Amino acid sequence: MNKGQAEKRIQELRKQTEYYANKYYDEDKPEISDYEYDMLIFELRNLEKEFPELASTESLTQRVGGRVKEGLKKVEHKIPLLSLQDIFNLEEIKEYVEKIQAQAKNKKIENSSFVVETKIDGLTAALEYKDGVLVRGATRGNGTIGEDVTENLKTIKNIPKKLKEKIDIIVRGEVFISKADFEKMNQEREANEEPLFANARNAAAGSLRHLDIDVAKSRPLDMYVYNVQEIEGKEFNSHYEELKYLEELGFNVNPVKIHCQNIDEVIEAIEEIGRKRDELTFGIDGAVIKVDDLNFREILGTTAKSPRWQIAYKYPPEQKATKLIDIVCNVGRTGVITPLAILNPIQVAGSTISKTTLHNQDFIKEKEIMIGDTVIIQKAGDVIPEIVKVDKEKRTGEEIPFEMPTVCPICGAPAVREEGEAAVRCTGIECSAKLYRNLVHFVSREAMNIERMGGNIIEQLLNRNLINNIADIYTLKYEDVLALKKNGKKFAENLINAIESSKNNELHRLITALGIRHIGTKASKTLARKYKTLDKLAETNFEELSNIDDIGPIVANSIIEFFNQEQTKDLIKRLKQYGVNMEEHKEKGTDNRFKGLTFVITGTLDNFSRNEASDIIEKFGGKASSTVSSKTSYLLAGENGGSKLTKAQTLGVKIIDEQEFMKMIK
Repeated sequence: MNKGQAEKRIQELRKQTEYYANKYYDEDKPEISDYEYDMLIFELRNLEKEFPELASTESLTQRVGGRVKEGLKKVEHKIPLLSLQDIFNLEEIKEYVEKIQAQAKNKKIENSSFVVETKIDGLTAALEYKDGVLVRGATRGNGTIGEDVTENLKTIKNIPKKLKEKIDIIVRGEVFISKADFEKMNQEREANEEPLFANARNAAAGSLRHLDIDVAKSRPLDMYVYNVQEIEGKEFNSHYEELKYLEELGFNVNPVKIHCQNIDEVIEAIEEIGRKRDELTFGIDGAVIKVDDLNFREILGTTAKSPRWQIAYKYPPEQKATKLIDIVCNVGRTGVITPLAILNPIQVAGSTISKTTLHNQDFIKEKEIMIGDTVIIQKAGDVIPEIVKVDKEKRTGEEIPFEMPTVCPICGAPAVREEGEAAVRCTGIECSAKLYRNLVHFVSREAMNIERMGGNIIEQLLNRNLINNIADIYTLKYEDVLALKKNGKKFAENLINAIESSKNNELHRLITALGIRHIGTKASKTLARKYKTLDKLAETNFEELSNIDDIGPIVANSIIEFFNQEQTKDLIKRLKQYGVNMEEHKEKGTDNRFKGLTFVITGTLDNFSRNEASDIIEKFGGKASSTVSSKTSYLLAGENGGSKLTKAQTLGVKIIDEQEFMKMIK
């Protein structure tokens, strides 16, 4: 490669690594695997070595990736939190150890030993203690400036809030989520049709850096400490001695720390960690080799990016080939139909893999996967099994292409993929796979508002076969629900009354409750005002619906498809039999003080929810919109107004606070 070609490739690599580093560090949404990213950095570093005149301090080979997240307070690290130089083969590790030990001999350093530790796959953080009390915690950020995440770190049970000695100390460690907890989190997210976390590291990072402390509280975060950054009143000779002291103080210290005297022991330690990595409760992506003598570390110093006294060996991801026996489809709680690969069982990274998700039709098409293929499996982040590629050379011609079903495999209702979406969904309202989610939505506050009938009660009703579809709610009797709670007489009475009361709800609540795709509270009110009865809405046509404000062609099509289904017709028929109101209530008042006015609500209100404020606006003849424009009459702004407030100010829209709004509706 000549200099011109090298310069072009270096520019490409810098652009790519910047993009992927931003996705990984700043957005916590990686788009490629750690190994793929490492290989790009490795190629870039080698080209910069070969053509040193093309090197730049702005390259990610020369600086730490990561920026401070907007909304988090900046913290300047007293001691920079540098990153590690990565090595991908054991020969280079041998060269590194030999070089360090030669320097030790030259400097007459007696202790030329090393400590080999696991490189935990998490987010680096520093903890600062004053008189033994935790006063501040921060992420690494760019190494010099990090993010203040003290309150989020305090939610982690294994971080001591008070040490066993009154001492001033700053320590460094890694925040992570264990393999078991990560797998459980993703199983729950999959059941709820939420996007899966790409890996444990980014799940931990996103949780720790979240602006809402309740998110950090709800996540199973943990932390291992592995370094003293600064300490007052104590001196140590070796890193191993430091680690023992950190344990005495009450810190959760990295459990894998192997003291090594020579090259052979270092290599054996790396290989032992590699052999046992599947047995570890936490994910790792390498081993860290550290000089043990602290005075020698001072002599070795650091580069702009990395300490010279430690280095990381990165393990390659384990991949295995196996046969894809079949592709079956699962239906999630929200109706998303997900293809699942059934595999000839294979051991990968310590686990037996017999199935893995294929995500959607686009993924299958991109990887050119067919039933009967030999596929290459690896575990992403050592946890999630995935198909990396197909071994096309092993095809026999008997492989079968796969197409997503056009009907739900559970209930037989049409399965549709809407424009702009990757997912195929079941459209049946009585599909058993979706029943729990549909019931929770039907009884929710924005829909039929059946108080005391939360998710736990619905689960019990389903488990006891007291309800098998939505309409069965209205067949429940006092005796049915009496045993759902201890001393449940009052509960049963209140629940039955709430169910009975919901029969008289306004029509828009029923439309919302039916869960028609793309139809929320606002569109439900529009449809109820327009059609007055559910029967008239069910009999309307596409052209008429498309011309209604806030509806449009995509939503219109969704409404037509919904009411054309036999399952929908059956449900409506049964709801009518049980006395559920199907008509818009007649207007009781003639106060149209907001007629011709359009309001947009932003931020958090003290006395109303946004839905409640919207109801009041519409009750007085006004329109509640979600978008600020030049036609907006008022922006009702609560705390943290955000971009809508900024846009309203730019357009000169009149901005009112909650007190002014309350005067207007008095």
